[in-house]
Amino acid sequence: MSLDDELAELTTVAELQEALKRAHRQVRKYKAQSDEIVEAVYRAAKDAARATPPGKAVALPRDKRKGKAEVALVHATDWQLGKKSVSYGMETCAKRMEQLIEKVIQITDIQRAHHPVRECVLLLGGDLVEGIDIYPGQPWEIEAHLFEQLFETSRIIETMVRTLGANFEKLRVVCEYGNHGRIGRYGVSPKGDNIDLFAYRVARDRTKGVWADWQMSEAWYQIFEIGKYRGLLVHGDEVKSFGGNTPLFGIMRKVNSWAAGVIEPFTDAYMGHWHTPHSATLANGGRVFVTGSPESHNEYAREFVAATSRPSQRLHFIDPEKGRVASEYVVWLD
Repeated sequence: MSLDDELAELTTVAELQEALKRAHRQVRKYKAQSDEIVEAVYRAAKDAARATPPGKAVALPRDKRKGKAEVALVHATDWQLGKKSVSYGMETCAKRMEQLIEKVIQITDIQRAHHPVRECVLLLGGDLVEGIDIYPGQPWEIEAHLFEQLFETSRIIETMVRTLGANFEKLRVVCEYGNHGRIGRYGVSPKGDNIDLFAYRVARDRTKGVWADWQMSEAWYQIFEIGKYRGLLVHGDEVKSFGGNTPLFGIMRKVNSWAAGVIEPFTDAYMGHWHTPHSATLANGGRVFVTGSPESHNEYAREFVAATSRPSQRLHFIDPEKGRVASEYVVWLD
């Protein structure tokens, strides 16, 4: 190798090393910014939780009937709180969640006329906030910044938990986060730095006086048990195939793969993300339930998907002895 070639090679190596150093500095800069944002949100959440004293626990008279008991299961997901459309906003979202819980209690009372329903499991499936920088142009479609979205979402969750806690002897809350809760574009921050998770933690701290068990983690799925019934809760964005409509084939292929031993065994799967209610039978004999959204007048869905969906959420009653859904409702909220 000639002297000129050696000098050229050394120059290239030096340039690459300098480029690598710049990249490392940029990564540290973004991580520092992300850490500062996360710390600020946690600090504000903690201060807000301390500002209001927790409510007192409500003890209900025990249902002593001998009939076979069932368990109510509420799937609440994809509120997109903070998004503004012709017919949807933060106030509309709050009213529709109040309507959901009212209908849950009304339908449960009808069930109780025949058999005991002492317990309730509340599934919070993610995308409860709209976010602010998930896709280009999103800031022009929202009516509240991330801070407002966080605390209004936690307030609504708190109201739901307190109301359900006053109407059931036992309450469990199972939480999963969605893609709209992430801070910034995909890959900028760790998946666990998610506003959905922050809202769940704030609501949990503010409802310590309510007899409720909370299940949450930074994992992309949650397995929950109701007697012999094993459920899987995911958000739904794990299914990547999308051609302008709800990809039922892609959903079935992914969930059947999970059920084949990729994750722990489960009976049925619950997801949101697609904003339209569906159900389909799995290869293991269970089912996958896709729950709708309380959102209305989605221009993206009308233009790109050429479809729209009525505002809804989901309510099931579980037979814990046979390990299956005994009855199911799509709860319409329009």
